[in-house]
Amino acid sequence: MSQPPANPYGPPHDSPDPSQQSGGWPPPQQGHPQQPGGFPPAQSGFPPAQPGFPSAQPGQPYGDPNLAGGPPPAKKSNVGKIVLIVLAVVLVLCVGGVAITWLVVKDDVGAVVDASKTRVVAPATLAGRPKLTNPELLTAAEQAVAGMKTAAGNETSTVAAFYGDPTKQDLVMIAGVSGLLSDPKKELDSYVDGLSKQLTVDTMTAVDAGPLGGEARCGDGKAETVPLGICVWADRGSLGMVVMYFKSADQAKAEFTAIRGQVEQQS
Repeated sequence: MSQPPANPYGPPHDSPDPSQQSGGWPPPQQGHPQQPGGFPPAQSGFPPAQPGFPSAQPGQPYGDPNLAGGPPPAKKSNVGKIVLIVLAVVLVLCVGGVAITWLVVKDDVGAVVDASKTRVVAPATLAGRPKLTNPELLTAAEQAVAGMKTAAGNETSTVAAFYGDPTKQDLVMIAGVSGLLSDPKKELDSYVDGLSKQLTVDTMTAVDAGPLGGEARCGDGKAETVPLGICVWADRGSLGMVVMYFKSADQAKAEFTAIRGQVEQQS
């Protein structure tokens, strides 16, 4: 019987051990299956996706940006710190309210009647901004109202509220009290003097008070490192202020008339 032809490649057991050859690739590590071509498995440098977390999406090469290895999420404003700054302004408001003096009988009866119809309110939105319901801000507003009521005594209405979006550095505070003021200009002078003593407020210049009349002024202020655009007004029936955080006096002035028209109303 003829023998089969010899295997030109030699017997299987004679195959050389790649780990013993110079320049050869090491054997695959235990637990990692050998890849085609004898190369070790590629390492990506990033941990594998964990159950419950999304993997990378098109246009988002690192997966969820909130996970390790992705870009950091956008930093949000610290509302708590803003509240402390707000409370400083609220305190000034209450101090200013002490200066209010009311109309006496000798004043013109017609002026008394018109002023007695004035009320201050908190609209659902303020110049397009939503009313904020953050518990800390609501507490600050309540403290402001309580302080104004204590200072005025004979007020017909009080208001304090916050609007905007603090995370976008868009925060507006309104505060006011309605009642019968005998001398709006004198009351405003006293109020501005209180602001200057309590906050870093530059000279407050006279501005157009708008169709509601009375006296109005705007100026730049600062609470800690936060700039403030402050406008105040006084007429025969009310005293109030608008504080725009992270804004200048010019920016506050641009919206003052519209905002006052939403806050001060005639019944």
